Amino acid sequence: MPRKKGQIFSAEQKSKIVIELLKEEQTISQIASKYGVTPKTLQNWKKKFLENSSLAFDVTVSTKIYKDEIEELKEQNNELAKALGKLTIRTEWAEGKLKSLGLNDKKALIEPKLKNLPISEQCNICGISRSSYYYKPVSLSEYELRILNTIDKIYTENPEYGYRFIYKQLLEDGFLVGRDRVLKYMRLMGIQAIYPKKKRITTVPDGGHKKYPYLLEDYKVENNKNKSKKSVKVENPNEVWSGDITYLGTPNGFVYLAAIIDWNTKAILSYKISNTMDTHLVTDVLNEALSKYQAPKIFNSDQGSQYTSKEHTKILKKNGVQISMNSKGRSIDNIAIERFFRTLKYCNIYINDYKTLKELKEGIKKYIYKYNFERFHSAINYQKPMNVYLETIKNVA
Repeated sequence: MPRKKGQIFSAEQKSKIVIELLKEEQTISQIASKYGVTPKTLQNWKKKFLENSSLAFDVTVSTKIYKDEIEELKEQNNELAKALGKLTIRTEWAEGKLKSLGLNDKKALIEPKLKNLPISEQCNICGISRSSYYYKPVSLSEYELRILNTIDKIYTENPEYGYRFIYKQLLEDGFLVGRDRVLKYMRLMGIQAIYPKKKRITTVPDGGHKKYPYLLEDYKVENNKNKSKKSVKVENPNEVWSGDITYLGTPNGFVYLAAIIDWNTKAILSYKISNTMDTHLVTDVLNEALSKYQAPKIFNSDQGSQYTSKEHTKILKKNGVQISMNSKGRSIDNIAIERFFRTLKYCNIYINDYKTLKELKEGIKKYIYKYNFERFHSAINYQKPMNVYLETIKNVA
């Protein structure tokens, strides 16, 4: 049911919506439209839900937390009743709670018809601008989804294209779209042009996640066909794993595919399709791979916030894995997984025209099985990736 104007969702309602999101049966755009909220709000609810999910299985901890909070509130009430600073303490407490809320939760607290407190003052208390309050997000139309899918095809064919080249190609293909809009769509899809750049070790930006250096430089060898080019050559399975995320379009919206590949054998070790591109997407894929196979020596990825997050890097460190990241703007540094995504799209996604998310998931599941166990791969002497991987690690064991 669409959200009523000024409606505030209860914790129970939010939980039901998040559970629906976790079922992965609809895109995030469909669910957001269904309940009259933004995709960003759904992502925030999902994050909070997963962060606190452990409390459901530990009644002792959750009960203790509530008891502690109750005792603390009792003490505060006693002090507030006696102290002149009662109003100041309450204000500071409220401000702290407001800071933890997302933009849409803050907007939901504002009451336009409140006579004694104008909207501008309410916005100031909530810590948002008036323009943010009045902004109404617009869901992607069918035409916009066509543009996103076309951008994906153009980029897959021409990974060196930046937004200006893609913009020109869209115009030639008959789309009416602005250049800045193309740049916005590319950021939404999580793609950028591949271009050569001198390798450098990145520093940690203030307030940001730590970026790690690219560790595969020593694995680069001269390409016999072209001495000016170098390729990465990994000699053994589980020496280097590579992870990445790619955009997938459907008629009802878009989703993201995260996968991990073994660089030596080209076997896909784990994957997941999700309607949100968040930290849980990449950590779920990593945990699945580590539960099935021996941890690699090196894990390589891009510098995206999902891979630089504390949750993801913590898992790698815990398993003794060295963290490697592409130089900024150098997707080619992660070429093994990039080539798999290109193969998947040309050999499966673009030619099957999946109508629903369920069809897309089933189609990709079948294709990855075919890729791993039935399809010859030229990079491993026309053998089959997962067969080579399993046989090699069996012999090593």
